[in-house]
Amino acid sequence: MLIVLGFCSKYCVISRSLGLRWIITNRVPTQLLEWSRTGYNHYLGYIMHPWSHSAVILGSSIGGTAFLALVVLVLYRFRRSDSEKETQLKVERFLANYKTLNPSRYSYSDLKKITGKFRHKVGQGGYGTVYRGKLPNGIPAAVKMIEISKGNGQEFINEVATIGRIHHFNVVRLLGFCAEGTRRALVYEFMPNESLEKFIFSSKDAKTRNRPFSWEKLQQIAMGIARGMEYLHQGCNQRILHFDIKPHNILLDHNFQPKISDFGLAKLCSKERSVVSMTAARGTAGYIAPELFSRNFGAVSHKSDVFSFGMLLLEIVGCRRNIDVTVENQSQIYFPELIYNRMSQGKEMGLEIEIDGDEEIAKKLAIVALWCIQWNPTDRPSMTMVVQMLEGDLHGLEIPPKPFASSDIEMIAT
Repeated sequence: MLIVLGFCSKYCVISRSLGLRWIITNRVPTQLLEWSRTGYNHYLGYIMHPWSHSAVILGSSIGGTAFLALVVLVLYRFRRSDSEKETQLKVERFLANYKTLNPSRYSYSDLKKITGKFRHKVGQGGYGTVYRGKLPNGIPAAVKMIEISKGNGQEFINEVATIGRIHHFNVVRLLGFCAEGTRRALVYEFMPNESLEKFIFSSKDAKTRNRPFSWEKLQQIAMGIARGMEYLHQGCNQRILHFDIKPHNILLDHNFQPKISDFGLAKLCSKERSVVSMTAARGTAGYIAPELFSRNFGAVSHKSDVFSFGMLLLEIVGCRRNIDVTVENQSQIYFPELIYNRMSQGKEMGLEIEIDGDEEIAKKLAIVALWCIQWNPTDRPSMTMVVQMLEGDLHGLEIPPKPFASSDIEMIAT
């Protein structure tokens, strides 16, 4: 088929069979006219005189781009289809091997009923959208629909393999799941107070920010998170490394009791193994232990979770993000360095202290956090030791060595 894009004294030919050729002459040759009459499979585009030159180039570009886009789209669809089939087989093989899991398996139709056709959206996570719903027995539930475009089914497997078989007061409970074709979802117990992040970062202005909880309550929340992590590391048949401990992944129930959630990046390992192999860093910037970026800092282990807990605990103490470039004083940008310098120099912590006893709690939480973020993993306490430190009093704690160097601060801030 011959497609004419314009009329002029010069032309170009794009041939499917011969590839891309540009032929420039002063007239249209007889051969091209013959191709036009016989339906030979070429595309002919004329290059116009200067006054219409742009129009033809635009037309040619659009045609070529559209054709290439079509080819890319077809190839992408084929690859995506094959990838989705592989993922479905991977998920089904996993579920076949874990038939004894406690969570119920729901169909997609069940989820539509549970969520009222997905009417009540309550959040957006790293791997999908969360909806509020109610199970047939009347129990409130949160349904996370996992986005197929993110991951290869491994995050779904991680969640079911980890919290599908455990139960702890400070770990969110998995009530069920859905794996139907390309649709995958996780059904959790519903947490009416959402995440800890919502409360400790509630105000953008640090000067006007009021603490959402008393220091006593903050200590209780920290204790709950620590106990949940200790259970993951020591209380299960296999050690569960979370790799994404942060305020957003700490949910709060109706009594503001903390529950660790979002096990999409979790990794299982035996308790005897002190080191785990990793092909790439995982987690959220600002909470990732340095050894996950470079083995020069040490081996990846359960101590990597301890580092994340320390960064989380400092944000609980400061009621602010650890890195805040909006502060007026440059020395206050990195909160861990700020709080360490003040404590090591015997200065006031600069925190909101209202009643007797609050300062002791604040100092204890800060010291524990600073021990947890020691640069060398071997210098960090285990979560069992962290629980003991939080349960004890301030007098039994010493301020740790400086956990970072100035160059490290600059690296993190950038």
